[in-house]
Amino acid sequence: MTNLLHDTPNRGPAEHAVRDQIIKTAADYFGHYGYTKTTVADLARELGFSKTYVYRFFESKQAIGEEICAAHLTVLLDNAREELRKGTSASDQLRRFFGSVSAHTARLLHEDKRIYEIAVIACIEDWAPAISYLDTLRAIITDIVQYGRDRGEFEKKTPIDEISRSILFAMTPFIDPVYLDRNLKHLPSAQTEMVGLVLRSLAV
Repeated sequence: MTNLLHDTPNRGPAEHAVRDQIIKTAADYFGHYGYTKTTVADLARELGFSKTYVYRFFESKQAIGEEICAAHLTVLLDNAREELRKGTSASDQLRRFFGSVSAHTARLLHEDKRIYEIAVIACIEDWAPAISYLDTLRAIITDIVQYGRDRGEFEKKTPIDEISRSILFAMTPFIDPVYLDRNLKHLPSAQTEMVGLVLRSLAV
């Protein structure tokens, strides 16, 4: 599985303190002015660095945005996995998992719209962390479905990769930043009903 935190290009020496400073400043700056309106020159000026020095650590503004996006996705997935582990059955795990992912994404939209903007751009432009995130979601879904099959809870005829893709497609309106803001008024009821529909299709 791809490491969400280390997919972005990295130039220059591994001076982690400086990298962390750039990331923190960029997150604050993006949060205030927005990702699309910010340039690397803006960040360099805010940091008191030259643009050339910033480029020693990140090859582009996107590389900085990817690192910020990856950090948020890591927290989201950690929380979702923790909630999943509380499940008493495969059905309960699936409900808890998607409930957590949807709630966390919606919370980001409410609390930090500028950072949410980065998540939307990452999905639209297929940034590496966004692709890795979807791959991870599919892998977790596959594990849940297999667990349900092993317990005799889910049917076994449909190819499991087809099921995993279909479940992810079904849940996209409630977990994908590109679509979630359009469906926000329907949460959590629509998301709950969709998971219920998915589970009925999986029943033995």
